[in-house]
Amino acid sequence: MDSAEREELVQRVVARSKADATEALLYEEDFGLTRFTHGAIHQNVRSQNVTLRIRAIVDGRTGVAETNHLADVGIDASLERACEIARLAPPDPELPPLSSTQRTTSSDGAYVEATARASAEDRARVVGAIFDAGEAHGLWSAGYVTTSSGGITLANSSGTVQSHDGTDSGLNVKQNGPSSTGFAERYSNDVRDIDGTRSGEIAARKALASADPITLEPGEYTVIMEPPAFGEIMGYIAGHFSAQAYDEGSSFFSGRLGERFVGDNVTVFDDVAHPLNVGMPFDFEGVPTERVRLFDRGTASGLVTDSRWAAKLGRPNTGHALPEPNSAGPQPRHLVVQPGTETHDELIAQTERGLLVSRLWYVRTVDQRQTIVTGMTRDGTFLIENGKLTKGVRNLRFNQSITEALQRCTFSRELARTASYSYAMVVPSVRFERFTFSSATDF
Repeated sequence: MDSAEREELVQRVVARSKADATEALLYEEDFGLTRFTHGAIHQNVRSQNVTLRIRAIVDGRTGVAETNHLADVGIDASLERACEIARLAPPDPELPPLSSTQRTTSSDGAYVEATARASAEDRARVVGAIFDAGEAHGLWSAGYVTTSSGGITLANSSGTVQSHDGTDSGLNVKQNGPSSTGFAERYSNDVRDIDGTRSGEIAARKALASADPITLEPGEYTVIMEPPAFGEIMGYIAGHFSAQAYDEGSSFFSGRLGERFVGDNVTVFDDVAHPLNVGMPFDFEGVPTERVRLFDRGTASGLVTDSRWAAKLGRPNTGHALPEPNSAGPQPRHLVVQPGTETHDELIAQTERGLLVSRLWYVRTVDQRQTIVTGMTRDGTFLIENGKLTKGVRNLRFNQSITEALQRCTFSRELARTASYSYAMVVPSVRFERFTFSSATDF
């Protein structure tokens, strides 16, 4: 379905509804995934689906129903189910009206035809290049390559109609040796940016350089994190800038908007139009998504809102709603950390003694208000001595406040997109002057 076909369908849904107010969201996705390990592709899947989500409002009560039966009989059944759920739901005195907004245009680069047309054979060629890179060094490879395309269209009974089409692709690879591993990743809207040879070589060099790792005592170290590791950390700070988290007291700066918490070199935006991570230009209520400055030179300067929390706090609606109703409130979706002036290699060269961390694993919250998280290093941790990488290091577990770490940090000038199951963002490498490791491992 193209956007015109999707718009015709959702407007038909709204027209057929008997609810007081109706919102129709249509998601379409074509997703391909190729997994590999030990020199072989062991899983190749492709899924295609279209999902219609109907939100019906009856007497100030909300009901939601979903279906992929898009004939009139399926639409009518889902409309009736949504209305029936609404009639049984408790009233919501803070329920905001449905949005009434102008149409928003997607940024260039959001949709790339080459990615939309990518096949299993195309992904297999990327995997083959990864295998070649590993086997040339006596290593075996594991990971995945993914490509996807899709569209989302929203219409409601207040007259809002929005459509967005996008593509995405990604590569995640671990090269494995007898005593060490190395990691690399690459994500882009354009599959032609996904280079199996380059990523395979990066991961292989890390695996070779970290062979026979040494054990270090836990303690406080200067730490340089590459984008995959830094992105994992920043994923745990993003939700603090939700208006709901701020108002309910779970944000580290609740009641203290405008105060400085981190270094004055720390500026962070939420920016759906950044060329390395182009996203949907409106939220799940159809409101255009604004570029919001979250940290401004160390100061907690911004909140993201949706229609409910904008009204509740008397703030502008920044267009960061999740599908309503939800328990999480508005959320940043596309973090961008402003880069520094030094190169990644210069950050290393300027470090007398410290650690380079390629990737983190199993990061979890310890204390939400203090932004303390725990987790482990993985797939390429190195000792830095006199500005050079000297040895591989066995993995370490950390316990660290993110905001405390950001009080003394330096960013590289190179930016990269990093991603996981729950986030995609654009970040540089970072050097933390103090980062606390609580225990060591034997692997």
